[in-house]
Amino acid sequence: MSVVPYKDQKGGKKQQVASMFDNISKKYDLLNHLLSLGIDIIWRKKAIRLLKNDKPRLILDIATGTGDFAIEALALKPEKVIGVDISEGMLNEGRKKMKQRKLDHLIELQLGDSEKLLFEENKFDAVIVSFGVRNFENLEKGLTDMHRVLKPGGKTVILEFSKPKKFPMKQAYSFYFRYILPQIGKIISKDQSAYTYLPESVKAFPDGRDFLDILEKVGFKKTQCKTLTFGISSIYTGIK
Repeated sequence: MSVVPYKDQKGGKKQQVASMFDNISKKYDLLNHLLSLGIDIIWRKKAIRLLKNDKPRLILDIATGTGDFAIEALALKPEKVIGVDISEGMLNEGRKKMKQRKLDHLIELQLGDSEKLLFEENKFDAVIVSFGVRNFENLEKGLTDMHRVLKPGGKTVILEFSKPKKFPMKQAYSFYFRYILPQIGKIISKDQSAYTYLPESVKAFPDGRDFLDILEKVGFKKTQCKTLTFGISSIYTGIK
C-alpha cells in the first residue's frame, strides 16, 4: 500500500497528490523555503551545477510545481525548459511567477503525468526533478518514462529528500519531521494532511543505494548519489 496524503479518501496516490498540491499551491513557495530554512535554494543550485559541463539545450523539469527548479536551470543557458506537473494549481502559480519575471519565453509549464509523458523518445538533453519522484504512484514506471524521453548520452539529475543515518542528525531530523513540520504546515497551508504526508513519503522512499539500483534497473548508467546537509537530501545522477 503506497503512502497517500488523505487516508480517509478514495482515489489513487496520483489523484490525491494532485489534489493536495492544488490545495497548498498558494502557500507552497513560502512553506518550502520556511520549512527548509532556505537550504532548498542551495540544494537546487548544487544539483543544477552537475549539468554545467553537459551544456543541455532542451531540459525537461518533471514535477515542476511552481517552477523553481526550472528557473534555476536557466543558469545553464538552455534554449528552453519545459516543466510538467499534475497539479494545475501549482502550474498556475508558476505561470504567474514566469510572467512577473519575464521568463515565460524560456520556460513553458504544461499539465502532464510523469508516468505517461507526452513527448517522443530521445527528445531532451537533460531531465531534472526536485522533490518529486517520491510522489510518483509507480516509481519504476515514472523513471522508465524519464529514460525514454532522454537523448542517448543525456543526463538525469534528481534532487530528493533522504534519511540521515548518523547521530544526532538522525534523531533531530526525525523529531522535526514528525512533530514540528506538520504543525507549521497546518497553520500556514490549512492542510495538515499535506505536511503529515511529507515525512511519511520520505520515510517510505527507497533512498541512497536502493534508489540507484532502481535507476540502473530502468536503464541508467554511471549512476551516482551525492548526499547534502548531513544526509537530509541527496542528488542522484544517471546517464542514458
